[in-house]
Amino acid sequence: MNNASDPDIAKELLTVIDSLAVTIAQDKEAKRSLSYLTASEPGVKRKNAVKPKDASPALSLEDIRRDMENCQRCPLHEGRKNVVFGSGNPQASLVFIGEAPGADEDQQGLPFVGRAGQLLTKIIEAMGFKREDVYIANILKCRPPNNRNPRPAEIQVCEPFLVQQLKAISPKIICALGTFAAQTLLKREVPITVLRGKFYDYHDIALMPTYHPAYLLRNPSAKRQVWEDVQQIMTRLQTRSGENEAD
Repeated sequence: MNNASDPDIAKELLTVIDSLAVTIAQDKEAKRSLSYLTASEPGVKRKNAVKPKDASPALSLEDIRRDMENCQRCPLHEGRKNVVFGSGNPQASLVFIGEAPGADEDQQGLPFVGRAGQLLTKIIEAMGFKREDVYIANILKCRPPNNRNPRPAEIQVCEPFLVQQLKAISPKIICALGTFAAQTLLKREVPITVLRGKFYDYHDIALMPTYHPAYLLRNPSAKRQVWEDVQQIMTRLQTRSGENEAD
């Protein structure tokens, strides 16, 4: 039976503590509320409590990138070759988000450049776009060893940077690729088979979950479902574009 002296557990706890320290520092710098640090008695509601609005200006993608260049906030930095920040149009209407970089991405410092990335490029082109028209990023910016699944502490450290990226880009639609991207953004422990094919709200941005291109390489029959999902995205983008022109 493991206990608190277990090195893995201790390392995980230190990662979570480091993540909280980073979040507090970022909120202080942006002059956001630190009300989550104030304890309250269970079952007691604060009088005149008002939910603070985040009125801080969005950082630019370059500001966020510089903050991450030499990131050592979690143990993943020990094995990486490059931070895989993201790439594409900084004012894109459509953003694709995956779970984490693979070996090719780690080598080149760019997201989705391996076999799964080549398939994603074909999907983007079938939608009538080029890669440079959209923006592509991942939940994690460093490759997990042997492409294992992201761990909760790693997601907790990296997700604030993704939130900053999305705030800087301000897209009309997010396409979440795969289980981890969808569950992380939507905060739902629901299988991608259930989540996909429907729009959800992510901070007033429409979010469509669908299968990850790597899954399609293993299960080509699912391509039809992904095409149905991206067709919904195309229709929503055309509708939004028409509304803007009318304005």
